[in-house]
Amino acid sequence: MRVLMKASFPVEAGNKGIKDGSLPKTIMDFVQKNKPEAAYFVSENGLRTSYFFFDLKDVSDIPSVVEPFFMNLNALVEVTPAMNVEDMRTGTAKAVRASEK
Repeated sequence: MRVLMKASFPVEAGNKGIKDGSLPKTIMDFVQKNKPEAAYFVSENGLRTSYFFFDLKDVSDIPSVVEPFFMNLNALVEVTPAMNVEDMRTGTAKAVRASEK
């Protein structure tokens, strides 16, 4: 299942993570293991924030995916199902058929 994972880092933890190398290491370890189809890095509400779109093979993988962000960077993490355009087309077609019944 394609998901969006948003990870935001408190300023102090982010500063420490840059100084000791744990921020880029945690991110690159995640990227190498999960091979996101897209990754974006922004400042949101004053926090360093990362957005990753990737395929989550099984919901039981959530703890192993998010724990490094919690443990290494004191991150706030959200995981949300996400659709691409083709998924949206398929889903809305199903919704139309269901509404006609």
